[in-house]
Amino acid sequence: MGRFFNTNAFRLAALYFALFAASVLTLFAFFYLSTAGFIEGQVEQTVGAEIRGLQEQYEQLGLAGLVALVRERSLNERVDNMIYIMTDPFLHEVAGNLSGWPQRTTPVKPGWITFPFEVHTPHGTQTHTALGTQLIVGGDRLLVARDLRDATAFRQRVLSTIAWAALISLALGIVGGLLMTRQMLRRVESVANTTRHIIHGDLAQRIPLTGSGDEFDQLGSNLNAMLDQIERLMVGMRQVTDNIAHDLRTPLSRLRSRLEVTLIEKPNTARYAEVLRETIAEADQLLGTFNALLSIAEAEAGSRRDTTTTVDLAEIARNVAELYEPVADEKGLTLVINVPDTLPVRGDRHLLSQAIANLLDNALKYTLAGRVSLTVGRDGNSARIEVADSGPGIPPDRCDVVFDRFVRLEGSRSTPGNGLGLSLVRAVATLHGGTVRLQDNNPGLMVVFAFPAAPVEPLRASDARPAA
Repeated sequence: MGRFFNTNAFRLAALYFALFAASVLTLFAFFYLSTAGFIEGQVEQTVGAEIRGLQEQYEQLGLAGLVALVRERSLNERVDNMIYIMTDPFLHEVAGNLSGWPQRTTPVKPGWITFPFEVHTPHGTQTHTALGTQLIVGGDRLLVARDLRDATAFRQRVLSTIAWAALISLALGIVGGLLMTRQMLRRVESVANTTRHIIHGDLAQRIPLTGSGDEFDQLGSNLNAMLDQIERLMVGMRQVTDNIAHDLRTPLSRLRSRLEVTLIEKPNTARYAEVLRETIAEADQLLGTFNALLSIAEAEAGSRRDTTTTVDLAEIARNVAELYEPVADEKGLTLVINVPDTLPVRGDRHLLSQAIANLLDNALKYTLAGRVSLTVGRDGNSARIEVADSGPGIPPDRCDVVFDRFVRLEGSRSTPGNGLGLSLVRAVATLHGGTVRLQDNNPGLMVVFAFPAAPVEPLRASDARPAA
């Protein structure tokens, strides 16, 4: 219970209960005061109407007629709890149903007084309170009042009803607050229990959802999506680790074996030079793998997002295409370049260059005959890079798999590469808020890389420099 009372949920429920209690009590107090005021107003109207009627009778019938009328009404068993007393200038009773002029009076407002009087009943003498006003006729005084017994009883009944209603409302508020607190704690505890299991290594755990779509469900859905992403990253990390160990073990073993054999063989300067060149080539391939992994990690982590500037995508594409034109000529392929004069975008020059280079490298590598085209342009609010070839293409069921690290199709095993090119392209697309997709080129493959071309400031001279 101590932990329960120390929770934020309980404090929040207590705060809402305090506001609820204050609202209920304020509402009931307003209702009570309004009811009491209404009852007193009714009494005043009744007495006022009565005394105005008597004054009219006095004006018509004179003093004797008024006295007779007061005596008549006084003998009528105190109808409507009305009280009359008429006295001479010396306060001697002339007519009425009150034994004498009241001695203890309390003014409540100008012209109005309250006073106690005794009522004899079969059960004894009771003291009641009356509200009245007086009229001076000649030298005589006329006091007209009304017994407040019924009004007081009604007011007490209203007060009692309000008190019980307030107690019931407060009790319901307390119970509702406790239930709300317990419900909130139950939802929070489900999140805590799930995270506790995850901390202990059970990454398959997910936060249970009620399906209500409330804030807790939205939070749970976001946390579950985050956990799915973390699990995918963990699985990907394990796969990457296994792939790195598998893909690097072979070249490292080959490199070590070559050096061992060279040391065993008879010393030969020409042979040493050849082995060193092959060793450097193997080391360059290993460095290329590590550099590709580093670029992918930087792009996925967003660490280079702050380096984005206004760059000319058309200039970057032309510079990369110029580097691969000799490769296309050597393989007897036609490299077609469709690039506008300028296309300013917001992006990372180095990563965009790497992405375009990887797409061209893959297209030229797997195209045995025909053509490869590079198209850059604007499609609405997006910058669009298309690289199409006339090679064997990729089966539709493998289009998503090839973006994973170190994934290579069976037909590409004999082709030089490390299976990281498309992974880098996807990471660069994600960094720039874009997408990359594969589609059939009939024949061949078309890779479409698109990202938002947000409004940018004009190109500066330093931004249009050739890509390294």
